Amino acid sequence: MNKKEMEHSTHSIVEMFFKYLTERDLERLVDLFSENIDWYIPGDESKAPWLGKRESKNGVSESYKLLWENTNPISVTVEDILIDKDVVIISGQFCTQMLRTDKTVHSIFFIKLIVTDGLITKYRLLEDSYAVAKSLTNN
Repeated sequence: MNKKEMEHSTHSIVEMFFKYLTERDLERLVDLFSENIDWYIPGDESKAPWLGKRESKNGVSESYKLLWENTNPISVTVEDILIDKDVVIISGQFCTQMLRTDKTVHSIFFIKLIVTDGLITKYRLLEDSYAVAKSLTNN
């Protein structure tokens, strides 16, 4: 596969990722990931159990289920999507309501994806983890 074909394939994966994420289509979303995934979202897992490391499709599924059970998305703005061969960098900002506390959190975010043979094999999400943890406390 040449560079242009690889970028097209990676671009398609990114489009499907956002489509299924927006639709909360868990089955199709998780099918975009490799069976063995290098997934990490740093943060306080004791307050936000959808954060942390995952190594399988089941772990990815669990993370999204926990996220969707505990949050209500208010807005998301994707500012940039940069694709270089199999590497994708996505930047933007979001506003989310935490259902447990009814607080909202505003944060910038950066996602790094690695796509190998048409599947996401690496996922990193960086956000304002302090703001997320703070929005999950009743103080």
